[in-house]
Amino acid sequence: MITKVLVANRGEIARRVFRTCRELGIATVAVYADPDADAPFVHEADEAVPLGGATPAESYLRADRVLAAAERVGADAIHPGYGFLSENAGFARACEAAGVTFVGPPAEAIAAMGSKLTAREMMERAGVPVLPGRDLTGVADDKVLGIAADIGWPVLVKASFGGGGRGMRVVREPGELLEAIASARREAGAAFGDDTVFLEHYVDNPRHIEIQIFGDRHGTVVHLNERECSIQRRHQKIVEEAPSPVVDEQLRTRMGAAAVDAGRALGYVGAGTVEFIVAPDGGFFFLEVNTRLQVEHPVTELVTGLDLVRLQLEVAAGAQLPPEAHEPRIRGHAIEARLYAEDPARDFLPAAGLLERFEIPETEGLRVDGGVESGSVVSTNYDPMLAKVVGYGRTREEATARLVRALRRARVHGVTTNRALLVGILEHPEFAAARIDTHFLDRRRPSTLIEVDDAEVVRAAALATALAEQAHERASARVLPHVTSGFRSSPAQLQTRSYRHLDRELAVGYRLGRDVRFEVDGEPHEVVVHACTPQHADLVVDGVRRAFSIDRTGATVYAGWPGGTVELAVLPRFPDAADHLLEGSLVAPMPGTVIRVAVAPGEQVRAGQQLIVLEAMKMEHAVTAPADAVVGSVPVAEGSTVDTGTVLIVLEETGAGGENG
Repeated sequence: MITKVLVANRGEIARRVFRTCRELGIATVAVYADPDADAPFVHEADEAVPLGGATPAESYLRADRVLAAAERVGADAIHPGYGFLSENAGFARACEAAGVTFVGPPAEAIAAMGSKLTAREMMERAGVPVLPGRDLTGVADDKVLGIAADIGWPVLVKASFGGGGRGMRVVREPGELLEAIASARREAGAAFGDDTVFLEHYVDNPRHIEIQIFGDRHGTVVHLNERECSIQRRHQKIVEEAPSPVVDEQLRTRMGAAAVDAGRALGYVGAGTVEFIVAPDGGFFFLEVNTRLQVEHPVTELVTGLDLVRLQLEVAAGAQLPPEAHEPRIRGHAIEARLYAEDPARDFLPAAGLLERFEIPETEGLRVDGGVESGSVVSTNYDPMLAKVVGYGRTREEATARLVRALRRARVHGVTTNRALLVGILEHPEFAAARIDTHFLDRRRPSTLIEVDDAEVVRAAALATALAEQAHERASARVLPHVTSGFRSSPAQLQTRSYRHLDRELAVGYRLGRDVRFEVDGEPHEVVVHACTPQHADLVVDGVRRAFSIDRTGATVYAGWPGGTVELAVLPRFPDAADHLLEGSLVAPMPGTVIRVAVAPGEQVRAGQQLIVLEAMKMEHAVTAPADAVVGSVPVAEGSTVDTGTVLIVLEETGAGGENG
């Protein structure tokens, strides 16, 4: 029997494991880095042990500190979650040596599959189809292009260890290959502690379909059907579903058998996932084996009725897989959307900051696995996922509708998220028709998928916001606070407030009292106010009644209603001189750390040339020259920590003959 589980992870997966442990009566222990001291998962655990440090390398990747924490509190099992130490064979061996149960597969299986190169070789021997590929360890730069030609263009530079899309680069042009390899190595080394990469032929327009497998210590290996994970950005899944809308019973049987064969060859124990790509012609090819619980496991749980974390704990304690795992059902349809703190309009740059409000209404057919709550701080040190929102229904259409409604009604304020993009994907006709592949987002700019708020709704939201802000000012007034907001004893000029919604400015004018009047951009509107407080406005605008919840974070107002949230930037009455930047300034698009400065003052640069590389949330972002120029100054250095808007470099124009203009 397992009596106390330490979860060597953070965020939503730690909370997910704790939930099942509570149901089983198992005591729980959290470990945490300094930035996570007040995180929800820490408070939900029975006990918590600080690891110290801020970055993953200083905390969650410190196997010695995690094991010391387990010994300190007497934990007899460690659940690694996903990421961090979950696929670290050395850590699994260390747990065994310390007499602590590792809730996962044997170290030998992790070691074999931890390297995608080793995994490829093993699967090839087992008869599983694999794509042409080649290890780049020790290969000289002048040999790389020849290898790529032999494999066949396009190629994928791929980290041998880790996952989540990190350390991966698609390369279509020979001239981009060497830099892609160098960048992938840096990213892989930072995220996984190993910078080994290899080349693999890249299949255009494939589907990403994976098979959930489970094994026990009695030699049984089964599969729990498939998940469709084709909607991705930067090679990382953002929408997953079960079952796949294109997998019929025959293909499910073939892929399931191949996955079980892979598990048996490994002597697999616990939860694992065999990932495949499915080509447009229907052929499928091995990608990798993830020797851990997957992020997207909830969709499998919903359609099979199985608690995969419970199965993990029971198998780790020596139990046999139950009968229901041998013949898993498929009942209904489940779709998961990963809600990230990132900006799709800016190439999915991660966002950070204070999450002022985080609320997703609980409704029928909805599951939310979240790692944050209102008041949480989103750090640049970790993955930017806030929550997994899962819709479940009798049909794919019903699951989609429930998920879309939940995302629209969610109140996520304080940081930029991908929520609107998720809604756009789920409502796209090609998603509805299941015509999707891993290039779905490559073919479409995020802006084309994000629904533009209806102009009528935006006007109503701006009016509601202006009235709510006026009510707030009256409520906080020290003199005559009970006088009606905006009251005038005689007609006077309209009071005005200005907002920006996307690229449009809105001027709201209003007069309350005896001669009521409302305008937006000089156009009069018929408005009836039913209720108005600093946090709520219920009003009829031009014959349509809507109720808005009003939240203000800094200079941003969120006007939420059942159809979504209208985000308005409050425009100051007078310009701020501090907002002026030197002409030619390139600023940090996100908070992070400068890991590379590629130019120096006085150097001439060409349009598109890489100038500075930032690292945030284990992802790299290159700042490039927007035009031919001369570097004027570089106010930052490698290792500098910067906030969004920090000036990184100042460029000057070039005159004729290359002289400064």
